[in-house]
Amino acid sequence: MGPVWHCQGVPPPVRTQPADQRSVRSHNLALALGEVAGAASPVSRADIATATGMTRATASSLVETLLAAGMVTELAPRTGPQGGRPATGLTLSGDGPAALGLEINVDYIAACVLRLTGTLQHRETVERDKAGGDPIASAAMLGRLAARVVAAAEADGLRLAGAALAVPGLVDGGGVLRLAPNLGWRDVDFHELVQRQPALADLLLTVDNEANLAALAELATAPQDGSFLHVSGEIGIGAGIVVDGALYRGRHGWSGELGHVSIHPSGPKCSCGARGCLEQYAGQNAILRAAGLQPARGTSAGGDGALARLVHEAGRGNTQVLNALARASVALGVAVSTALNLLDVDHVVLGGIYAPLFPWIAPEVERQIRRRVLFSQWDPPTVRRSALGADAAVVGAARSVLQGVLGDPGAYLP
Repeated sequence: MGPVWHCQGVPPPVRTQPADQRSVRSHNLALALGEVAGAASPVSRADIATATGMTRATASSLVETLLAAGMVTELAPRTGPQGGRPATGLTLSGDGPAALGLEINVDYIAACVLRLTGTLQHRETVERDKAGGDPIASAAMLGRLAARVVAAAEADGLRLAGAALAVPGLVDGGGVLRLAPNLGWRDVDFHELVQRQPALADLLLTVDNEANLAALAELATAPQDGSFLHVSGEIGIGAGIVVDGALYRGRHGWSGELGHVSIHPSGPKCSCGARGCLEQYAGQNAILRAAGLQPARGTSAGGDGALARLVHEAGRGNTQVLNALARASVALGVAVSTALNLLDVDHVVLGGIYAPLFPWIAPEVERQIRRRVLFSQWDPPTVRRSALGADAAVVGAARSVLQGVLGDPGAYLP
């Protein structure tokens, strides 16, 4: 059984003209479903009416619509502490609209399905060779993987509300990957390429940066964190920024490129064209090279290749490996401290390869924060391991689809 998500970060609809009756009902459906999704325990129709200010008749009518759509389910009636008429509890339904998450990364692709409750129903990862991974071939490979996962979801009786794709680079609002330095890709319309795939042609699709979606997944697992920096370590390094429970994207949606913060301006040349970027010191392949372990197939954060050997050798106390991790963690700590001085957030979440490497990476990152972050002497940011690790981006992609359902359930009625 996977984690149960709470409704987080769903922005209110923008109103540009007076709301008609259908718009009002759609808004109220979202309010009612939000009460069910955000509650720590089952709520009743009366609870929804009280919390939203609706009449009980209106709340009951909305609940019936949500029940008919399979978005909520009724539990056995319960009697309150004061006695009286038993109330019927309501929770999100695992049989309601589900979400497809997709990810293309440098050395792997992944797909997953989340139920409306947030339970992870299916997940599959396939390694890929970036040397032969042009965008068209990568989209076709993803389409074949998605077909298997979609078929499994349909066999379970799940109806997919949509799909979202996580990619490692700058993504504009139209789903175009403007730049992915570690893949050598520019101006790739992944929205169009992915929707060419037969298994995905009929699904609503969005495309976003993998670090943004990973942060969204972490927010859903730990909503109490509120404001944090999620660092995704892979061959590249990205960061998702969450401020007051909402993802911060920047003006173009391109925030969070932590991997291209300069550590040494005259350092090694980076795939982005600059020198001394963080990725050249703390990226997956940089660490493996420094540790004497050549990058190879299977080095993704979820794989059993060189990264697994890195973790094993660190556990054995291999001096070269420990020195490589120490150098990487200093560089990571410097870059994270710079970000914290700019952003003033409460927490740092280390994900991707940094999750399994957390015992060797985190202590030095914390030391650098104490040394370099001005406000740390009064309110030091915490550093924690990602709850989802390598799965965060693909799960966050699916989670973004569920946010759409929770934010506008009327658009997903059968």
